[in-house]
Amino acid sequence: MKKASIVFIVSMLWSGIAFAQLKPRPDAFPSEPENLEKRVITMATTVDEMASWDRYPTYNTYLTMMARWAETFPTLCHVDTIGTSIQGRLILSMYIAPLRPSGTSPETGEELEERPEFFYSSTIHGDEVTGYVMMLRLIDTLLTSYGISPELTDLMNRTRISINPLANPDGTYHNSDTTIRGAQRENADGIDLNRNFPNPFFPAKTTIPQENQAMIDYFTEHRFRLSANLHGGAEVMNYPWDSFTSRDNPHPEAEWWIDVCKRFVDTSRTYNNSHFRDTYTCGYTAGGDWYVISGGRQDYVNAVHNCLEMTMEISTQKTLSSDRLPEYWYFLAPSFINYIAEIHNLPQDVSINPTHDRELTLGPNPTTGIITVSGAEGATIELRDLQGRTILTQEASQSNTLNISHLNSGIYFLRIDGETIKIIKL
Repeated sequence: MKKASIVFIVSMLWSGIAFAQLKPRPDAFPSEPENLEKRVITMATTVDEMASWDRYPTYNTYLTMMARWAETFPTLCHVDTIGTSIQGRLILSMYIAPLRPSGTSPETGEELEERPEFFYSSTIHGDEVTGYVMMLRLIDTLLTSYGISPELTDLMNRTRISINPLANPDGTYHNSDTTIRGAQRENADGIDLNRNFPNPFFPAKTTIPQENQAMIDYFTEHRFRLSANLHGGAEVMNYPWDSFTSRDNPHPEAEWWIDVCKRFVDTSRTYNNSHFRDTYTCGYTAGGDWYVISGGRQDYVNAVHNCLEMTMEISTQKTLSSDRLPEYWYFLAPSFINYIAEIHNLPQDVSINPTHDRELTLGPNPTTGIITVSGAEGATIELRDLQGRTILTQEASQSNTLNISHLNSGIYFLRIDGETIKIIKL
């Protein structure tokens, strides 16, 4: 899909002042429940009551919606069970991969390998529920637009899309399955799930919460290349790293992230010019520049799973009045869809200067431990980790074998003649 056309994907579906004080980052401080007394919190007890998208679903309504979509569109999607929460609620993902004319099913077939995998996930903090309804409506929009909207049909035909609307059901339905009033940020054990993923840069957590382990297993089973984790409490696009400031350790794809964030914010502002201005005037930041945190999901996913993930803070209120949900969908939906399309605009894994008078070959990549580099004679080979620390240096001969089997799984970088090659250690 051409970049110029991305912004107009959903056109047929709907007929710099400096800030005085930086808004605190919701992740950085202890949870503070919002006062919902003056907000409209209407719950949908049936699927039909969700038709106008100005309600929050009860837990059972949510399950029914997911099941009904799978039954109604069997050639387009199916429901994955990522796992269960501590209290036994389901953590679900809608897997959208349309059946090809050849008859290949959404679950199997070589044709699926040609399509990159994308993942949206929302409400890891149980009281940040704007994204929960946005993702349900996104599922509905994609499925009901297939074969009607040429742009969305093409996007689904070329992409495997998984959408997890609710990552922390025990937090969202803390009081009962019938209301989100009383929702809490943490899971049933009082653990902030977005602070308890393994941190690839620091000592690992001694225990991983059940919900996070299920999500880790889901990432391991799939090969997601681009993903996003939706939050509320601010309006800002937050790209990695969270564990460092950009001065201390910039993300290797920082320039690409900034371009993606600009497109997301600019598209949203064409529908509501006041959006994404409460924290940074530009509407985006490197996570650690806002506030350094440890154990966040996006750093774990970027470093370990070779998946570019960012955090989307999409509403200043964690829990919007339900009658405002259609308003937010109006100016966020085009950006949500455009972000999926970014998976076809990913940065290159290998960056070798074509002016070099050499034919450089390297493989296998990904690798379980042994890498062979040929054509680098006379150059210096340097292996660095994600923090920029040099792990290995050697002068290259005609053929070189590097053994990195002792290193942890994740992303590393080979520097040869000043150029960088990303290495995936399985």
